[in-house]
Amino acid sequence: MSSNLKVLQVIPKLGYGGAETGCYDIAHYLPENNCGSFIITSGGELIKFIDKKKVKLIKLPVHSKNPILILINALLISSIILFYKINIVHARSRAPAWSCLIACKLTGRKFVTTFHGTYNFKSKLKKFYNSVMVRSDLIIAGSNFIFSHINENYSKYLSFKKKLLVIFRGINVDYFDPETKLESDEKKLLKVWDINKDKKIILLPGRLTSWKGQELFIEAINLVNIELGYESFYGIILGSDQGRDLFKKKLTRLSEQYGMNNQVRFIDHCNDMALAYKVSDIVVSASIEPEAFGRVSVEAQSMQKVIIASNIGGSNETVVDGKTGFLFQSGDAQSLSKTILKVLNMNDASLKLIGSEGRKNIIQKFNVEKMCFSTYSEYKKIFN
Repeated sequence: MSSNLKVLQVIPKLGYGGAETGCYDIAHYLPENNCGSFIITSGGELIKFIDKKKVKLIKLPVHSKNPILILINALLISSIILFYKINIVHARSRAPAWSCLIACKLTGRKFVTTFHGTYNFKSKLKKFYNSVMVRSDLIIAGSNFIFSHINENYSKYLSFKKKLLVIFRGINVDYFDPETKLESDEKKLLKVWDINKDKKIILLPGRLTSWKGQELFIEAINLVNIELGYESFYGIILGSDQGRDLFKKKLTRLSEQYGMNNQVRFIDHCNDMALAYKVSDIVVSASIEPEAFGRVSVEAQSMQKVIIASNIGGSNETVVDGKTGFLFQSGDAQSLSKTILKVLNMNDASLKLIGSEGRKNIIQKFNVEKMCFSTYSEYKKIFN
């Protein structure tokens, strides 16, 4: 850490989402390149995996949207910047970004943001709140879709002094590698899920929220059953309801209504997502609103699984339709059911080829090393 370059990343919580894992990956990449690496966060499951010898972790309530706390955080971050001689501050969410913006103004440091989502805005005030993500010296979009979204909705906040570019999110292709998974672990997971591998498994990962398309998935499964005349696979809906009890009950009732109690399983959590992909035959991303990037599509391809994804948002950039997976008409249960039927009827050689092409696609374009190197290169440019 003897380098002059010191980077502070600020994120509300370090969980297992795309923004969080990206923050974690960059934090550990920087020390390998003799840079100082710092994270400010309020907590999260990933904290226990941080190498404290390489990354300085500081806890502050940066998850709060309270204006007074945002201001207090700004003053505390300013002190941290000056004490540790931070050069670049990288914010990965809106509330901490406001604190970081103020801190960077006070200390004269370079400010970087990553625009991780489309951020809904139904009022001018909400749009102003979101605009903090484009008030930095360097704005990173996680996909071409997000790049276009920024230009279309926040152009008045952009100027020639600010740099806006795309750096695709990356995943750890060594972790998401089917060769690393043991058959004994697969059997244990299937036992936990109470599944005998007598049928194929179709997996829909993602937190339980309406825009992730769980209702659409259940409706599509019902249409497939009607077409085939029997239940030829298990449907696994993997994800936490995060307190959305009513939505989970709605999904359960819908499954019961179609008589699919034994076919559709709800799994709250899986510690090893790579293993969850490995035991599955088909992976579905059924989002009815655009994914900023869509980690599920990328992780599934890396695990050499056939991905079926809605044709909106980031999936259009990560899935090569007909080659590394399949795209279906967003929001259309009939389109999804037809695509599932198409994949179920494919022979093993065709499925294996799609899996192989999918992994090649991810290694070439969406691996974590490429993301980290690109981000680090941009840090050096604005630092110099």
